[in-house]
Amino acid sequence: MHDSEPETIVLKSMPEIFSDKLKEIGIESRAKEIATDEVEKGDYYGRHFTQAPRMITNKGCLEIKGANIDLVQIIQKG
Repeated sequence: MHDSEPETIVLKSMPEIFSDKLKEIGIESRAKEIATDEVEKGDYYGRHFTQAPRMITNKGCLEIKGANIDLVQIIQKG
């Protein structure tokens, strides 16, 4: 490493990364801890459709401020 490069690496969760991206376009949001909201306790998929994936991973939630959307859940299928 060169002397000009920082040695500290900041690890961020998916909600924190998305919150930073929303901040860049002027949307205020707050990242929530995984599995702390009531929305995250239910199923993330419907088995009534044939193309619905069986494996879904919860990545967390974002609280959006100043918009008609209160909460965004981040999920990953696969």
